[in-house]
This record gives sequence, structure tokens and C-alpha cells, in this order.
Amino acid sequence: MSAAITADRTHAASRAGEPPLADLMAEIGRRARAASHRLALAPAEGKRQALIAGAGALRAAERVILAQNALDLADARAAGRPASFVDRLMLDPGRVDAIASAVEAIAALPDPVGRVLATFDRPNGLRIERVATPLGVIGVIFESRPNVTADAGALCLMAGNAAILRAGSESFRTSSAIAAAMGEGLATAGLPADAIQLVPVRDRDAVGLMLTGLGGAIDVIVPRGGRSLVERVQADARVPVFAHLEGVNHVYVQASADLDMARSVVLNSKMRRTGVCGAAETLLVDAAAVPTHLAPLVQALLDRGCAVRGDTQACAADPRVVPASDEDWATEYLDAIIACRVVDGLDDALAHIGRYGSHHTDAILTADADAAERFLAEVDSAIVLHNASTQFADGGEFGFGAEIGIATGRMHARGPVGVEQLSSFKYRVRGSGQTRP
Repeated sequence: MSAAITADRTHAASRAGEPPLADLMAEIGRRARAASHRLALAPAEGKRQALIAGAGALRAAERVILAQNALDLADARAAGRPASFVDRLMLDPGRVDAIASAVEAIAALPDPVGRVLATFDRPNGLRIERVATPLGVIGVIFESRPNVTADAGALCLMAGNAAILRAGSESFRTSSAIAAAMGEGLATAGLPADAIQLVPVRDRDAVGLMLTGLGGAIDVIVPRGGRSLVERVQADARVPVFAHLEGVNHVYVQASADLDMARSVVLNSKMRRTGVCGAAETLLVDAAAVPTHLAPLVQALLDRGCAVRGDTQACAADPRVVPASDEDWATEYLDAIIACRVVDGLDDALAHIGRYGSHHTDAILTADADAAERFLAEVDSAIVLHNASTQFADGGEFGFGAEIGIATGRMHARGPVGVEQLSSFKYRVRGSGQTRP
């Protein structure tokens, strides 16, 4: 089943002459595994040309993609989805071009496959090399962001992997159109279109089948979405998972932080795009900073249109602040809402982040170098920042071209998952007739 399957197929088992879902998914797995064998041996230039062709096909298909996106958007609005959700789903010509540009940026990255990671000689004359290899077939399950279709597919391909993508029903039409364009580009360049396959049905049972590994076809699962999706994948998957948990991200402001810088970073962390996983969800203000920083920061957020839910001192800073509940400290709003709390020094800030954070992205704003180093060392998150916006939690901003997600676990991949993180390794051992005594 190639990526060129279009969005008019909505339920494989319900249409005459089509296979049951289990058979359809098994065939997708077989095709992906076959494609992965070809990709593992594909030269770097072949993969680059395929991705460049895919980017060109995305631009050529702009009108089709936007037409499908308009249908998805209409459904989302009719269902009463919040504005932040609609923003994550929405494409326009600029965003389509940005998707294509991201694919081209991935094509320009160094090929991770075949890199010699280490070389060492043993006393018996054996020479051992650790060499980067593809993972194989990667299953990506995501929700409302249609750009993930191109980003994930391109990253997997550049790392020599085939991808099986399962889009959320809300972005199904848009994602299908993007996958079709990518598949056409790959085929034009001589690589199998089956290297990037989008599950061509909305049936949620497809997710369960992917979590079984499709009879050994899938090597790794990457969930990209809300807590309920990630928790289900972690609980049910029979293959390894690169978990992308929610971003309950904090910005902690100390009294030594320059106020203008703090205001700029806090506003950018929260309001640049409220619906991305790197958006700040909680503002922590040091008790020593209350007289100088609390009211200006809270007022700046409120004046920008951000609702603030705060503790007693935050409420006292501005009458527009709404009292926070315990639930607010652990909430990923993905909206123009932020929780605000005053903490009694660095230890209290660290304790709050340790209790309520999601190990995603957290920042400290301070001129105290010692405090910054403690924060960077002790906060157990995939990304920690000093005097910079949490919205830098993005593979593109790290120079990775794009990312398949922000991994919040501790095994194999953590932080932005780019092409290097989508590879494994093997050992090559060269001898001259050695035998083991």
C-alpha cells in the first residue's frame, strides 16, 4: 500500500472488495519491511535526491493539500475544537512551503548511516568498529499536526528507515495528501514509495495493530500527541517506544534576571505559539523577585491576551488573575493560559518542577551563574535552558533539520529525535584467522 493512497478511503473493511483491517495492516507492514531493506543500502545522494523530489512534489500539490486541509478544518470547527487545536491543524501557503523547506533541510543533513562511531584494536589483532545502521521500520502515531507526515517520513528515510504513519482522524485528509506527494517524489527519484506509508483508514483499531508490531514488521513506535495517546502506546506496545510525553514546561525567574529580558523570554515562551509542545505552561517567580518582577511579568502576559491562573501572591499582583487549582500546576494547556506561582528560592523551584513537570523542557532566567548551573544539572528534563525561550525545544532549532518528536524517556533517544537518533549500530570485526582459546 503506497503513500499515494488518497483520503477517500476511510474504512478498509467497510467497502466491498477491500481486505479486512488486519490483512490491510499486515500488507502495509510487509511493504514497509521490503522498502527498509532497499533503504538500508541506498546511497546518501539517492536519499537526498528523493527528499528533494518529495519537497518539490509538496509544493506542486499545494492546492490539493490546502483543499483537503480546508475540509479537515471545517470538521474541526464544527466539532467545537479550541482555537489552539485549529491552529495546530491549519495550513496556508506559507506553512506548506515551510513543510517542503523542512524536507529539503533534512536532505542536506549528513547521512547518519555507515558512520564509524568507534574503532579499537584488541591485543589478539582483531579490529572492531562500531558502525551506525538504520533501525528498520518506524511506526509513528500522531494526532492533529499534518506537518508531522512530511517531517517524520523524511527523517526516517534519511536515516535509512521505512515509516508507517498513522494520522489522527482530524488531520486525515491533509496528512493523506501530504503523504501522497511525498510518495510521488520518492518514486520519481527511484526509491520505493512504500518507504513512507500513511495508514489509509481512520479506524482506531489500526493503532492497536501497529502496537503489536505487525508480525515483526515494526521495530520502533513513536507516539506524538497528548497524554492519553502516549500512555496507551506505552502500556500496550510490544515493540520499543520513543515516548513523546506532554510538555508541562516551566520558566523560573530569579531576582537577578534582567527584567526586560525576562519579559521578552516569558512572553515568547508562552505566546509565540501556544499550541506547540515547547510552550511554557507554568511561570515560577522567586520570592525575592516578587517586588520587581512579578507584577510586570503577569501584566505583560495578561495584556498580550494570556489568561493567568495564580497562587495568592500572583492574584494580588493583578485583579485579572484567576486563582489556580492544584490541577493547574500539572496541566499542559496548549492554549493562551499559564499558571503562575511564587517559590521560595531555587530549592523550592526544583521541587515544584520535579513534582509537576513532565521531563520535557524547563528554563531558568537569572544572572546568577551558580544558580543556572545547578538548575541545568538538577532539572531532570530532556531540554533545560538558561536565559532562553522554551520554544527552542525544536529539532530545527537544534540544527537537526526537523524532529520526529521530543523524547522524554531515558532509553536510546532523548530530546529532539532527529536522524542520528533514528539510527542504531552494529559491530564489524575484522580478523586474520584468530580463534578463541
